[in-house]
Amino acid sequence: MADFEATIRPATPRDLKAVADIYAHYVLHTVATFETTPPDVAHWERRLDDLTGRSLPFVVADLSGQVSGFAYAAPWRPKPAYRHTVEDTIYLTPAATGRGLGGALLREVIAGAARAGVRQMIAVIADTGSDASAALHRRCGFTDAGRLTGVGRKHGRWIDTLLLQRDLTAGDRDGTTAAW
Repeated sequence: MADFEATIRPATPRDLKAVADIYAHYVLHTVATFETTPPDVAHWERRLDDLTGRSLPFVVADLSGQVSGFAYAAPWRPKPAYRHTVEDTIYLTPAATGRGLGGALLREVIAGAARAGVRQMIAVIADTGSDASAALHRRCGFTDAGRLTGVGRKHGRWIDTLLLQRDLTAGDRDGTTAAW
């Protein structure tokens, strides 16, 4: 259970400097992302505009007026047949990890993606040696879908990725779910 009061809310342009700073930490110091150069605020502005235009969720965790994490759902692949599938992304400030904030962000992204008519959500998780992200996703209903071995190289090591998947349709199998 969370030991703090956080507000999960839609991201706004004023949040994007904090988003860029949070992500830069992971780009520069971890293998959690395969990016090697931190994207600038303009990148995050384009990302927010694109996702908002698709009615996909981009949310932040506001903890006492500070953005302490962010999450969003973005198209998984650009080919048209994948238009009903998204990939989630979640990052927290190092001080905010381990207290339930990631679960709150992920649950909001799942709900927002389902409202947007998404059928499947994919999690692509770098195998960093910690099971925290995979365990979080499993708690939120994701199931293992596979492992890609040695597909990334960063900080002098080869990294596997775990693939997890969650069905968002709750039984809707007739193909009429809306897409963006």
